[in-house]
Amino acid sequence: MLLSKLLLPTLKDSPQEAEVISHKLMLRAGMIKKVASGIYTWLPLGLKVLRNIENIVREEMDASGAQEVFMPMVQPKELWEETQRWDKMGPELLRIKDRHDRDFCLGPTHEEVITDIIRNNVKSYKELPLNLYQIQTKFRDEVRPRYGIMRGREFLMKDAYSFNMDEESLQETYLAMREAYKTILERIGLEFKISAADSGAIGGDSSEEFHVLADNGEDTIAVSDSSEFAINTELLLKEGEDIQSLEGNPSPDGKGTIQIKKGIEVGHIFKLGKIYADDMKANVLNKEGKASTLYMGCYGIGVSRLVAAAIEQNNDERGIIWPHNIAPFDINIIAIGYDKNEEIASASQNLYKELTQMGYDVLLDDRKDGYGTKMKDSELIGIPLNIIIGKQYLENKEIELKSRNGDSSTNPISDIKTILDFFKDK
Repeated sequence: MLLSKLLLPTLKDSPQEAEVISHKLMLRAGMIKKVASGIYTWLPLGLKVLRNIENIVREEMDASGAQEVFMPMVQPKELWEETQRWDKMGPELLRIKDRHDRDFCLGPTHEEVITDIIRNNVKSYKELPLNLYQIQTKFRDEVRPRYGIMRGREFLMKDAYSFNMDEESLQETYLAMREAYKTILERIGLEFKISAADSGAIGGDSSEEFHVLADNGEDTIAVSDSSEFAINTELLLKEGEDIQSLEGNPSPDGKGTIQIKKGIEVGHIFKLGKIYADDMKANVLNKEGKASTLYMGCYGIGVSRLVAAAIEQNNDERGIIWPHNIAPFDINIIAIGYDKNEEIASASQNLYKELTQMGYDVLLDDRKDGYGTKMKDSELIGIPLNIIIGKQYLENKEIELKSRNGDSSTNPISDIKTILDFFKDK
């Protein structure tokens, strides 16, 4: 991609509306543009990151055995009345009417729709277990949208729903989803904790949250410094414990001591049990030929929120530092004098073609700007590796390699192996 052709409306300063680092940097880096309160357009750079995360999520869901579906965002009132959630959800549920005066809502979640599908199409225990997922836009009419896409009204989410014959089968699916979520966050390259949590409006027997650790996180979690133990302090507050008294105490699992951390909730998995299946009469015939109410689980991960969480955890004073697996581009070729020197332009184009053919996603900065402007933009948008072609190339056919983390090396342009090894190491 030629940078001169990329829609990249970067900003020198952060808009006053932006409160947290991710919101500031996403606006400055030209990743998103506000349309209305809590509603954003994803521009090309931001969309590339969003799609990279979406692809990782889809690959791991498919690997777990889940099947992808795509349900409507607009849902009829009748389904929500079956579970009594039409009124229980309150004003966060955006209710609308069609031209025939029929009531609908914009879906914040899809338990009702998916349960309706299963009860009308699955009749026997032999067809179970089933785990169906989608990656789709949700809408929740937040009373105070803030922090950009981290708490917007419209967002992209992966939500999955499992249907099982008994609690043992549900537990197996639940653990498979737990492992899939861990793999997703590890592949993205984020530091995270899994914490016991309150099931909230979704309900169910028990649930766990996946928190990306970050200073601007909205949730407070108590974690062990030597194990996976973690718990959302909301649960502790319900039981009357003093959060401050937990700091420095031994972890309940006997490993390490408790620390209080801030986290961004990016995923939540629930054992729903029979609550939706009971309300909607979702039954199948068991081995004895009798109607048996299904056990359900639901599993959500915020695809768009993960973009913000990754920035909150990976940034510096110059801009974003993308983990390699979700960066919008792998390599940025910064050509100094591209518009004035045919030798520079030709070398840059040839290197671009060679790296692209090797499977790298490459950006070529062919603009008329100087080194300072080009490097500042590259650091702002967080490209992992910069290759500078300029004066050193004209003098001795050498290029400078500079990682986003600040490491640098000078090598002959012909030494592609060194370039690739440098990229992989940084």
